[in-house]
Amino acid sequence: MRIKLGCRFTLSLPQPTPMIALLNVHFSRVGDMEFPDHVRTWPPVPLSAYRDGFGNWCTRMMAPAGDFSIGTEGVIGDSGLPDPRPPEGGQSPVETLPDETLAFLLGSRYCETDVLSDTAWRLFEHTPPGHARVQAICDFVHRHIRFDYMAARATRSAAQAYAEAQGVCRDYAHLAIAFCRCMNIPARYCTGYLGDIGMPPPYPPGDFAAWMEVWLDGRWWVFDPRNNTPRIGRVLVARGRDAADVPLIHSFGANVLTGFEVWTDQID
Repeated sequence: MRIKLGCRFTLSLPQPTPMIALLNVHFSRVGDMEFPDHVRTWPPVPLSAYRDGFGNWCTRMMAPAGDFSIGTEGVIGDSGLPDPRPPEGGQSPVETLPDETLAFLLGSRYCETDVLSDTAWRLFEHTPPGHARVQAICDFVHRHIRFDYMAARATRSAAQAYAEAQGVCRDYAHLAIAFCRCMNIPARYCTGYLGDIGMPPPYPPGDFAAWMEVWLDGRWWVFDPRNNTPRIGRVLVARGRDAADVPLIHSFGANVLTGFEVWTDQID
């Protein structure tokens, strides 16, 4: 299938402000794009780009004072198949894990493994290791947190999401990631596009989504504790240890978000 996707942020800035944007489709999917999803701004400003330590494509700019918009759009080809599922088992002992996965066993800004370790072992110690354990974590988080856009808070951590039992997709992802790491399963945070392809209406307004990837059976696999079911048309934008590593827009100064649009539509 073909999917038209894109986003647009509109900001009000009191003064010229440096910014970094992580809005482009991840390099692992660039070969599926029909044309480059270049970042565009209004008014136009000079742009430069670099890759961060996780391989994400980042765009730098100096936004002028006043009203400023930034966005991107493109068309991507997709298999039309749901997220693949890993085989049963698949959990590796820590001593055999590849070096590059070890950073995703450690605590991070929003995933406090030290705070949640005892809770994780109490809840999941007796689950079968590997795929079944990760799924048990996703099942618990999916039931435990009540989804509520009005309860969104940019500073909520995994431990706070567990205590408050409410939040949005990033909170589901942070709590599941923290539990996986506590159980010695590498897990990393992902953000990107996930529309409603294959789902029954009514559909909510478009938004970016958060999920996780876990290391099982020698590779990374997608798990989505918010939706807790394989979905169609998932498109990665960026990944890191948690949301602190992959802000869609990082502003080095005051700003007010006055408009926000995200679209992910199947093209007939």
